[in-house]
Amino acid sequence: MSLAQWHKNGWLKAHQSIRHEISDLFEIARRDISDSSAEDLSPDWRFGIAYNAALKLCSILLRAEGFQAEKNLNHYRTTNAHESTRIL
Repeated sequence: MSLAQWHKNGWLKAHQSIRHEISDLFEIARRDISDSSAEDLSPDWRFGIAYNAALKLCSILLRAEGFQAEKNLNHYRTTNAHESTRIL
């Protein structure tokens, strides 16, 4: 199913990103990837930080295509939208 169909279904909304927004998301992902390797944190916390990095990277892909996930099931929509893109 295409992103256009996801949008038509109401799962995504149109979003016009600006360069600074994408840059900020990349910076958060870089920070979280680095922080998730800190050995003084519990494995659960490290996983949570790594998950946040992955979520930000998926958000970048979605926003680069001109969309953003609706609030309902936001994480699910964001992390699964890559299946509807031709980027990956």
